[in-house]
Amino acid sequence: MRVGHATLIEGQSVRTGVTAVLPHAGNLFREKVPGAVFVFNGFGKLMGSTQLDELGEIETPILLTSTLNVPRAADALLDYMLELPGNEQVRSINPLVAETNDGWLNDIRGRHVGRREVFAAIREAREGPVEEGAVGAGTGTVAFGWKGGIGTSSRRAGQWTVGVLVQTNYGGDLHILGVPVGRLLRASGTESRDGSVIVVIATDAPVDARSLKRMAARSALGLGRTGAAGSNGSGDYAIAFSTARRPERLLPNDAMSPLFEAVIEATEEAVYNSLFRARTMEGNGRRVEALPLQRVLQILRDRKAIP
Repeated sequence: MRVGHATLIEGQSVRTGVTAVLPHAGNLFREKVPGAVFVFNGFGKLMGSTQLDELGEIETPILLTSTLNVPRAADALLDYMLELPGNEQVRSINPLVAETNDGWLNDIRGRHVGRREVFAAIREAREGPVEEGAVGAGTGTVAFGWKGGIGTSSRRAGQWTVGVLVQTNYGGDLHILGVPVGRLLRASGTESRDGSVIVVIATDAPVDARSLKRMAARSALGLGRTGAAGSNGSGDYAIAFSTARRPERLLPNDAMSPLFEAVIEATEEAVYNSLFRARTMEGNGRRVEALPLQRVLQILRDRKAIP
């Protein structure tokens, strides 16, 4: 799989972008992958979710962006897919585009993400380590009152791997490794409860859409460990897919528990990484501070959460 970002930082008000997740580097419409979506709280705009839920297949790259950019990103994604060799006669494609609202730091009404940014994110997508923090779809996001962004993590589950990417823009009572860090830092930060988070889960395990939906549901437990509020105004979604190509045998239900645990742990850590890798940002007449890492580390040491 591959991940790419297009980051837009222009003038005093544009702080947005798009992140593309490609389950493989080929033509996804011709080589679909099994997928599933889980809705924790549905205050959001996840385009393409109903067909994914119905058929259990992903047939385009997964795009993450800003709320009002969803239709523009989807239109550009359709252009990209229709132009691929082999798709000349295609008459229906299900673009999969998710969002969080970056309107606090970004001129969201300007809808600045379009074809150029979507094509750039897809074409720049690479294997290997993913850039984290205030990049791509995480450029203008805010999490727990601090600067949020893109975070990733992975875990081994026996012979299989689970990777998680998050776009954090949600609120609650920030906990790190069980420590109520948010309460101890609240005098410096801005309390926030509403917002949204998108979780993208990838695995090489041979699992079908039903099992992927079960994995996606476990991401809510990882979010809970971070202190997520799941408030009325929070759009919380998880998208899961498998990169296993035409497996001869699917994993049985009894083999799923290690994958569930991997999702929970990787989701939790990906959220931390989105905060730890972000930087203070000004935009749209506002300023959002990055999480004060040294203070956080000292709190965790004092509570014996880390050595």
